Amino acid sequence: MNQPGESLRDRKKRRTRAALERATVRLAAVKGYDHVTVEEIAAEADVSVRTFFNYFASKDEALIGADPEVGPRMAERVLAFPDTVTPFEAYRCSVLAEITEELDSARELWLLRKEVLMQRPDLLVRAFASGAESEQLLASAVARRAELPEDHLYPRLLVSAGSVAFRCAVTRWALDDSLALGDLVTEAFDLFGAGLAHVPHHREGGS
Repeated sequence: MNQPGESLRDRKKRRTRAALERATVRLAAVKGYDHVTVEEIAAEADVSVRTFFNYFASKDEALIGADPEVGPRMAERVLAFPDTVTPFEAYRCSVLAEITEELDSARELWLLRKEVLMQRPDLLVRAFASGAESEQLLASAVARRAELPEDHLYPRLLVSAGSVAFRCAVTRWALDDSLALGDLVTEAFDLFGAGLAHVPHHREGGS
């Protein structure tokens, strides 16, 4: 999926990164993760080993596939919506726009990655933790949009709850081929959103 305003160079970098992730996941599924080398991953993606290390510090990072550009892009989207859009809706729309189309178009690869990660609990924990930096950026964006201090509980709770809702939707989606991830994410946000859809009044010295 091309990103708005993306340069040809950035598009090429994103595609190279995606090719390395695909190669890592597929080789790990076939050979077993511990038996895959960086050299094999680079060859499978038709790039040099040096190019691999331009994108990832290790094959662990390539398997987890955390994109460092996702957080900034999502935060920018949250802030770009018109003032008439609530922080909750801006955050939900940002999640849907950034993530679900990618996963809907790469469902088999995502499921393959999940299968490999389930065999390596240590990497699974790292995969879940990899979104912490993006969550902080999103919480800051929500706080700005809601005109609340960054340490206010509302933006942190909204983003954390949204992350849990997204993971629940992805887990459900992985079990049923007939379901669209976007619909499941929307439903998950609807289920928890009633309690967070309105920005609370800020009290000096309060949360």
